[in-house]
Amino acid sequence: MTAPGIEDGVRGPAVTERRLHPITPFRRAWAPVAVIAGWAAHDPDQAQAQLTRLTTTMLLAGLAVLVPAASLYGFLSWWFTYFAVTDSELRIRTGLLFRRTAHIRLERIQAVDVTRPLLARVAGVAKLRIDVVGADKKDELAFLGEDEARALRAELLARAAGFAPETAREVGEAPARELMRLPGRELAVSLVLTGATWGSLLAALVVPPVLWLATHRVVTVLATGVPLLGAAGARSAGRFVAEFDWTVGESPDGLRIDHGLLDRTHETVPPGRVQTVRIVEPLLWRRRGWVRVELDVAGSSNSVLVPVAPRAVAESVVARVLPGVTLPPPGSPARPPRRARWCLPLWWRGHGITVLDTVFAARHGLFRRRLALVPHAKVQSVRLTQGPWERLWRLADVHVDTGAGKTVTARLRDAREAAELLRGQAERSRTGRRDAPPDRWMA
Repeated sequence: MTAPGIEDGVRGPAVTERRLHPITPFRRAWAPVAVIAGWAAHDPDQAQAQLTRLTTTMLLAGLAVLVPAASLYGFLSWWFTYFAVTDSELRIRTGLLFRRTAHIRLERIQAVDVTRPLLARVAGVAKLRIDVVGADKKDELAFLGEDEARALRAELLARAAGFAPETAREVGEAPARELMRLPGRELAVSLVLTGATWGSLLAALVVPPVLWLATHRVVTVLATGVPLLGAAGARSAGRFVAEFDWTVGESPDGLRIDHGLLDRTHETVPPGRVQTVRIVEPLLWRRRGWVRVELDVAGSSNSVLVPVAPRAVAESVVARVLPGVTLPPPGSPARPPRRARWCLPLWWRGHGITVLDTVFAARHGLFRRRLALVPHAKVQSVRLTQGPWERLWRLADVHVDTGAGKTVTARLRDAREAAELLRGQAERSRTGRRDAPPDRWMA
């Protein structure tokens, strides 16, 4: 559905604005209901007192007013929402009473994700979420028809890659080559072998009986036990549902990730935007040789690349994210000197660093090992810190800051080694940024 064209200032011809899918008003009609539900949850005693005063006639009259009002709100909010793709930007106009116009420059787009919640899949619609460089919050178009969402995503990515407007619509979505697919059985076993899952379940089974013996109050037990059970479910069943059928594919516009049992999500890891790669190795996974790969992407909320996979498979996927980067062997990180045990007893053994030609790698953790890899070209700043206790033992920490607002730390290094590491990393980062290729879509 389209709206009349508007003149693009004095820069060009009229631009055709489009509306969202006609099913969108049903989604937005829930906003007034959500406000009432939020008030009731905030003050349940007052809400219950108000409900006890209402008669059946008053309740029916309230529903007779609320349902049409919510429907009208949903329709008007949909009617006054438009989007348009111009030669240089994506415009989104929203607002019923207070108007808001978002101007998203196409060259600043770094990812366009397609999300299909369960009910949206039934209705044949999808949500488009747009990652923009420097923006903390994603702009979204909800909802569009599935075919329209895919076509618009392909057009935006083509325009972000530098294709001309007249050819961007004809480029279509670039083909993808599957790199890995996570079997459901492997995902289920990995969740069973995760310590956090058992810790949450143990807390949910132990804490409520202890509270009952201490207080003999059902309300206290329920108020504590239900959230603990919910947390345990979120760590196991919730992750299984979210990470089911996890597929990673390689395409010219980056790595594509599809996942979800009920709600299907289609995400893109932008090329050149990955700031840090973390290889996580829980204790119970080591016998099977499994690892988890997480990411820090500048301006994006995408954080998981591989939920669980054999190390060789995970490293082959990481090689697509960090081309030309050689991963350090599992036993290569150099430990801190032995005197570090006076600053961090026992746990000092879990820290180590490796500096290669292409990356700065820091490891920490004994039971749950984490190896963080930062390409030299992505380092924004390097800092050295040294507390009074560390000065006593001639130790220091070196912090490497990335463009995603994250920090990777090499802890408890010898003070002289840390000073040399600081100077060397500053030089490696400078030359790395100079020699790094430009970040472009479909390069």
